[in-house]
Amino acid sequence: MTGNVESRSRTTVVCIAVALLLVLVGQLAYTSRANSISWDEAHHLFDGYNILKQHDYGLNPEVPPLVKMIAAAPLLRMHLVVPPLQGRSEQTEAFLDGKDFVFHNGADKLLFRARMAVSLFMIGLAICVFFAAYEMFGPAAGLLALAFLVFDPNFLAHGALVTTDTAISCCIFLALYLAYRYAKKPTAVRLLLVGLATGLAVVAKFTGLLILPMLLLLALAEWLIARDWRLFIRRIVALAVVGAISFGILWSFYGFRYSARPAGPDINPPLADYLKQLPNPQDAHHLALLAHTHILPEAYIFGLANTKITEFEDTSYFFGHIYRHGTWLYFPAAFAIKSTLPFLLLLMAAFAVIATGRLKHRRELLFLLVPPVFFFAVAMHSTMNIGQRHILPIYPFLYVLLAGAAAWLIQRNRRWSYAIAALLLWQVVTSARLAPAYMAYANEAWGGPSLLHKYLGDANTDWGQQLKAAKRYLDRRGIKNCWFAYFADGVVDTSYYGIPCKRLPTVENTVWLNLPMNVPPEIDGPVLISDGVLAGIDYGQGALNPYQQFRSLRPTAAIDYGLFVYDGHFKIPLAFALAETQQAQNMLAAGHPDEALAAVQQVATFAPNSVTVQVAFGDILMKLHRNQDAQTHYQQALISAKTIEPELQADSIPMIEAKLATTRSH
Repeated sequence: MTGNVESRSRTTVVCIAVALLLVLVGQLAYTSRANSISWDEAHHLFDGYNILKQHDYGLNPEVPPLVKMIAAAPLLRMHLVVPPLQGRSEQTEAFLDGKDFVFHNGADKLLFRARMAVSLFMIGLAICVFFAAYEMFGPAAGLLALAFLVFDPNFLAHGALVTTDTAISCCIFLALYLAYRYAKKPTAVRLLLVGLATGLAVVAKFTGLLILPMLLLLALAEWLIARDWRLFIRRIVALAVVGAISFGILWSFYGFRYSARPAGPDINPPLADYLKQLPNPQDAHHLALLAHTHILPEAYIFGLANTKITEFEDTSYFFGHIYRHGTWLYFPAAFAIKSTLPFLLLLMAAFAVIATGRLKHRRELLFLLVPPVFFFAVAMHSTMNIGQRHILPIYPFLYVLLAGAAAWLIQRNRRWSYAIAALLLWQVVTSARLAPAYMAYANEAWGGPSLLHKYLGDANTDWGQQLKAAKRYLDRRGIKNCWFAYFADGVVDTSYYGIPCKRLPTVENTVWLNLPMNVPPEIDGPVLISDGVLAGIDYGQGALNPYQQFRSLRPTAAIDYGLFVYDGHFKIPLAFALAETQQAQNMLAAGHPDEALAAVQQVATFAPNSVTVQVAFGDILMKLHRNQDAQTHYQQALISAKTIEPELQADSIPMIEAKLATTRSH
């Protein structure tokens, strides 16, 4: 009789778990349909398609190939128009060809298939969390961990994107959960599974490499507790085996070939030249050594270098200020702001239970605390402060931990079940009310998603995914004439989504992609501005930001909390100057310096203190052999760089000084 009861109980638990997984799938499918393409998805998808079709890893190896290959797999049987590679630099090639690939073949059709393929990682993560919590703390904990995860808005925001953040969360958690099972009962099969999961993590994202030091720390922790040298040696041997297996898996995903490209031209720029761009000479030396010895595939080394370069180059927006190289406070604040309050409250309860010694699961606590603490510490040391998504891998461990503590509390006093049920309902309602704008989630203690832009930017609020919502907004109001400062302009085809707005300058569409635009010094709204552009993440803050005036205005609307609409008449002298300066530089490149000079002379009156404008002015005058006049404008540019937001313009000073030296030497 007892066996029948237990069997029925297990069946009930499994049924509830399956129902929750189906809810998760439904939410991911809805989000996939409701949101437009985000910044990285097109180039990841095209890169994955090239890897599967051509075995070419050189298009844009900024991340390893696993997720890109999974995303592109459903497209292989489709008859698609594939743009030819044009020999441009790797990121420009990937972004622009990725744009053509996606939008010429029907973006919605391709993207839904790819997103649902990638969502397998989110579903896999949910299954792993359920089984881990079930095994560690019992069936109630399994269901609680799964339920809270299924309605976490941060995972719903990223769970169905052609990006790597949910995938690496899944792979890291799976590897550590399998390592826990190996620690409980060491067998060759369990060790092999740990190695396989670690290998998948390594080819999902570069942070997968952190699993190896995590396992080392766990081995040290076990030794400190048990003081058993034989156990420690066995763990180190096991770690070596895991490293060897994952090393083999890494090479297998690159076809056991060092070269990024199967034949033809090298990766562009060549790896040796690219490594010279690294800000740290030691990093360049170490990666060059790996390349010289062919220890790692060329594309993987290129991606590691790209990560370091991007970390150095990216600015970050934090509490209304632009930081040139980030701040260690970023991820603690992002954790506090973007974690749900039910999660944070339960986490505090869990720590209270642990601190008082009532949750006596020593091994489980080690495996649930050491990895996220280590990962969080590494994240805080990083200056790549562009989104809470980079710390998503810590959450599965913490969900299992708080579910274990919650199950213990319920077991001790049934009244706790009411409080925990209320917290779960709170999380469900929070998630449902926000859908599908999960990207901009912030908890109620910080004012919710409508105030998030005051504290955090970039992928915390805006990854360019609001174009479908923007189209609905414009259609409801019958708006056909508008202006748009959209940070993904150029890598996303806004016309595909029916956006009728005229282009305003951003760094991406002027400096990088040099897109055509006709911007007057004064415009009439509606003006739509992406949160990232408004915050000044690209141009900088204060006087550097051509849209600074809008930050003090109350928007007419906030589309999905990350795209702001302003009505009225606006003077935009700096935006006009930046757009016209780009056109003047185009005239100069086309061999028309006199026309370029006439254009930039007009522009300079609108933005006399702009480094960009003054440098362009000097360049044109140098072309006309008016060195003395050019020197005057370079000097003005140098003064502006040193006095106007100097932290953000410091990188331009060596360039300006070099140009000044040129004027004196001729």
